Amino acid sequence: MSQALFDAARSGDSAQIKAQLEAGADPAMVDEAGETALMHAAHGGHVAAVQVLLAAGADVNAKAPSGWTALARAAYNDETDHGYVEVVEILADAGASLDERIFFGITPLMLAAGGGDASVVEWLINAGANVLVANEGGRTARMMANDKFYVDVINLLNEAERQLGVSEDGSCSSTKSVVKPHVVNLMKPTAHWSLIGLGARSASFAPSPACGRGLG
Repeated sequence: MSQALFDAARSGDSAQIKAQLEAGADPAMVDEAGETALMHAAHGGHVAAVQVLLAAGADVNAKAPSGWTALARAAYNDETDHGYVEVVEILADAGASLDERIFFGITPLMLAAGGGDASVVEWLINAGANVLVANEGGRTARMMANDKFYVDVINLLNEAERQLGVSEDGSCSSTKSVVKPHVVNLMKPTAHWSLIGLGARSASFAPSPACGRGLG
């Protein structure tokens, strides 16, 4: 029964998920990696499957031993090379923590930024995800986007940092205007433009924790 539930979650078969749950499958059960059916459904971007599992009482903040959560799984899928913003929003609305860390202190925002998914990055910033937080190696989401030259993502994170009072050199400025930034992606969300000639800042400085929420 448990394997059938996981298989249905991976494939997004919401009808089969309902059948398994009605037959007694527990939405809290985990596979050999310690991941739940909700994590698998979220990783595949399966909206209906995620909704069925949440309605059945699946723990939206359950964590695998590696730290993975359903929201982190939805933020970026390296097999499809993008995340699933609709699933991220559903999970957040159900109470998922936006800044829950997985291994190495990585947050969902870092996953989306490092994968170049501007739509997920934009949504997470506007929902209040911590833009200034760094992972265990001292790297922020913007630094991860810089590594891959994802200009659309870099622009979003630069603007969020500017609104939080981070200046061009990474120090605190006197122009902090908001507690929670609001950004708009002015580029195509599926296109990752070259830095050449677009004026995106690519320096790898770390913003000072004093400017905002820092390493929290």
